[in-house]
Amino acid sequence: MEIIEVLALLFEPGQVTELRALGVSDTRYRKPHTVSGYYDDWGKLAEAAMQLDHDARGVYVVLNPVNPALLSRAKNRVRNVDREPLTSDTDIIKRRWLPIDCDPVRPSGISSSDVEHAAAIARAKSIRDTLYFEGWPDPILADSGNGAHLLYRIDEPADDGGLTQRTLQGLAARFSNGAVAVDTMTFNPARIWKLYGTTARKGDNTSERPHRISCILEVPSAVSQP
Repeated sequence: MEIIEVLALLFEPGQVTELRALGVSDTRYRKPHTVSGYYDDWGKLAEAAMQLDHDARGVYVVLNPVNPALLSRAKNRVRNVDREPLTSDTDIIKRRWLPIDCDPVRPSGISSSDVEHAAAIARAKSIRDTLYFEGWPDPILADSGNGAHLLYRIDEPADDGGLTQRTLQGLAARFSNGAVAVDTMTFNPARIWKLYGTTARKGDNTSERPHRISCILEVPSAVSQP
């Protein structure tokens, strides 16, 4: 799936999101830095993301709808960020996705091994299947490059009274094990999320722990709310 197709799946027409690249290294800047911009034009966002992917440790988007006023920070373009503000929880209009991140347990700062990577994807499929039999709809299943993601369509206020946090904590208590952990820290509405079609780069790219391109693995015929 091309990046522009991913954007059309994740976002509604006219929705504003932030594109953010971390650990960007290029000849014009002396040290790794953050690059950010605000977009409602998916073609321009996809083009910028592909260019950044060559130089960044990771390329991300804000999943939930962002206040359109933030377009004026950097409209359909990116800029290097020093002390400029990025998207905060108060800038989110509503929650559109429940993001579940299944991350292999390993030392920080390195990519997953093939065995760890496969275990995370298998765990995500197990969570999906269990929740389906409990009445949840089918989610989007994605490969983050190091682990696996499940995205459930929701429609909740940005301030949901802690519902998303409690849900993730409950899922972690049920499904985390010694090999794969359900991340409980993805509850805040302005959370950045891997942009599928870009590369996950943690540590050196080795044969034992390679850098991988993230991608969407499965999309249900209808993305509906739980």
